Amino acid sequence: MSNTIHFVSLGCPKNRVDSEVMLGVAQREGYVHVDDPSGASVIVINTCGFIDAAKKESIDTILEMMDYKTRGSCERIVVAGCLSQRHPEELAEGFPEVDHFLGSSDMLALGGVLRGASARIAVGNPADWLVAADSPRTLSSRQGSAYVKIAEGCNRSCSFCVIPDLRGKQRSRRIDDVVREVEQLVANGVKEVNLVSQDTIAFGRDLPAQERPDLAALVRRVADVEGLRWLRIFYLYPEKLSPELVELIAHHPRVLPYVDMPLQHAADGMLRRMKRGHGGKRLYELVDQLRGAIPNLTFRTAFIVGHPGETAAEFEELCEFVAWANFDRVGVFRYSDEESCASHELAGKVPKRTAESRYKKLMAMAQRIARERNQALVGKTIEVLVEGESDEHEAVLMGRHGGQAPEIDGQVYLTGTERLPELPRAGEIVEVRITQASDYDLAGEVVAMEQAGKAVPRRTSLRVLPTDNRRLSSPS
Repeated sequence: MSNTIHFVSLGCPKNRVDSEVMLGVAQREGYVHVDDPSGASVIVINTCGFIDAAKKESIDTILEMMDYKTRGSCERIVVAGCLSQRHPEELAEGFPEVDHFLGSSDMLALGGVLRGASARIAVGNPADWLVAADSPRTLSSRQGSAYVKIAEGCNRSCSFCVIPDLRGKQRSRRIDDVVREVEQLVANGVKEVNLVSQDTIAFGRDLPAQERPDLAALVRRVADVEGLRWLRIFYLYPEKLSPELVELIAHHPRVLPYVDMPLQHAADGMLRRMKRGHGGKRLYELVDQLRGAIPNLTFRTAFIVGHPGETAAEFEELCEFVAWANFDRVGVFRYSDEESCASHELAGKVPKRTAESRYKKLMAMAQRIARERNQALVGKTIEVLVEGESDEHEAVLMGRHGGQAPEIDGQVYLTGTERLPELPRAGEIVEVRITQASDYDLAGEVVAMEQAGKAVPRRTSLRVLPTDNRRLSSPS
């Protein structure tokens, strides 16, 4: 048991990429990953520290994992990620049982920890690291899919957000390096790539002028990688999108018509207090533009309710906007009053009871729209990426269609597979006729299968616990 390791990854897909890099580091050091923490000599918790709910979940997970050390089955506990980046000294004092603390940029430093060559607190500068194609990484997502981080950090100054403190200023990767990573992933059976960063629309703006690419150039290069089937883009900021990018999302055969764009609010006063740099009119224009330009668009967004100064009238403006826009996917976050954020100093704090009431009302609207969107798919035949056995029942396969992002949006459960000459394999894309719909999930019958290709390698089963719930994307 001396060279066994267990990981728990909390928070957003960007954190998951970091966890996969640490997993790659551990395997390079000769450690074997185990699914059960009771069989691990080392346990690593990659924490999230963005909002109160995420911090509480991280603390609860640390306490849970400490039990394995108390019982003697675990020799070392490592806490990494955003929470230890934000509060290293406090955590070290509060959790004497934790052996090592790493920050949000210290993925590669896990090697020193495992070799016994690291200080207890080894939290570095968050701006010191950026993932690269040659970073050690072991995928943990379901077969056929992977996240690719194209930049780190953020240059925005949204009043409610601590990401620049936790992750540093924006650092974009070179396009060639991103393409090389995607080529490696596709060569290992990945069919779907999800591009992520904190502020994806700003990709390349931090690079020298003579080599400054834009997001459209990156998307085109990645989408043209031979063997890739689906490309999805996450975390677009609500500013003007270039005509080239909109054209790619609308018409490139491998770029999914899926837009993930956290909008946060729709009332002018609230957007001003949030320091978003635009008003509500811009959001109406943007939604109109994208709906008109991109056929079959799936639009995912997120909003914050209960931010300081939010009046009842402004919340109603937000509800009217959501009803008008009819978003396919909506995540709703209750405002978290973080001391290091500019919003913390604002007057007009909204009572928690009021924020909870607004959260429930907006979530009910979002759920109704999601149900209507799903019900409209009944009777249609759509492409589905098979992910493997269902989480609910081992005799049922499940997958996702292009409008369902991994571990965020929902599933398609495949029925009637026993009548097929052979079962679809994880990583294959099949045609499915939808027969049933619920609020978030679908069920359907496989009507056509693609030609068998090479088998997709089995993935490591990393324990991933998204904060809040799996229906939400990042609030930033």
